[in-house]
Amino acid sequence: MLNKILGLVIIVTLMSAAHARDQINIVGSSTVYPFAIVVAEKFGKTTDFKTPKIESTGSGGGLKLFCAGVGTQHPDFTNASRAIKKNEIKRCRENGVGDITEVKVGYDGIVIANSNSAKPFTISTMDIYLGLAAEIPNPDGSETFIKNPHKTWQDVNSDLPNMKIEVLGPPPTSGTRDAFSELALEKGGCKKIEWIKALKKKNKSEYKAKCHTVREDGHFIEAGENDNLMVQKLVSNPNALAIFGFSFLDQNTDKIQGAIINNISPDFENIASGKYPISRPLFFYAKNAHLNVIPGMKEYVEMFLSDSASGEDGYLSEKGLIPMPTEERNIINPKVKDFTYIVGDISPSKIK
Repeated sequence: MLNKILGLVIIVTLMSAAHARDQINIVGSSTVYPFAIVVAEKFGKTTDFKTPKIESTGSGGGLKLFCAGVGTQHPDFTNASRAIKKNEIKRCRENGVGDITEVKVGYDGIVIANSNSAKPFTISTMDIYLGLAAEIPNPDGSETFIKNPHKTWQDVNSDLPNMKIEVLGPPPTSGTRDAFSELALEKGGCKKIEWIKALKKKNKSEYKAKCHTVREDGHFIEAGENDNLMVQKLVSNPNALAIFGFSFLDQNTDKIQGAIINNISPDFENIASGKYPISRPLFFYAKNAHLNVIPGMKEYVEMFLSDSASGEDGYLSEKGLIPMPTEERNIINPKVKDFTYIVGDISPSKIK
């Protein structure tokens, strides 16, 4: 009886939302934002639906808003530059969000960039870990951690420039930050050191804290979700580096250049092939409970996933999106368009 009452309350709320809002509301990742804006503008111009409202809040911030509930006051979609986490799925369920469809749109590389007026930077993922992790292995071989003592890149590796470690990067709420910690610090550093790798089995929470925590002593500077601001700071300070998505680098090659990492340059082909070491999938998530209430949701998804938009020769590739291979698109997209690619206990992309 209680479930029927709750269901009725949700339906009434959503019916009210239909009269209160006839425009799609999207929040989330600053990395996915430029692609979503292009699709949204085309959607508004070429269909009978209004141009969706999009706010760049970061992946974590977007999922927090998305999972807060159903109804006109809550977003219909959230963009994400990483897969939804278990705790976010739990929050969605606790707040009655119901079924969530995962929409994988393509791939992106995370780059470390500097000003075109500086020399190109060449570095390894191990150097990145030793330069930016809050704590690093004690060099005395004792299999303990010490607070990161490195002040310059040459302190990290004698082959690197004698230049202060000064890296601008996204905040903890950013999917780019999450992916960078996982791919560069953990996979590129921690997992290559056997005793740290073994720590994961003994104490998973300690392992994650040691391998994902970025230093906070002034050598890593949180620069918010505004990538344009980071570009301006790189131009004004040729000794600084910054972390952001490949698509943003691709749109600003007149000002900045990407570092070569593990002897692999950050370009379209290397990211698409998986050779580039810091690459990740991009997503957005749809709230199925809003599908028959907020007009245009299904059509927006169809436009985003169309060959002309996110296909191999689509207009989003001109903006820096790395398309999914055709075989992968053919497997995933039909389920997504039917809104049956549902998030279970974990993201579908995490299921091996």
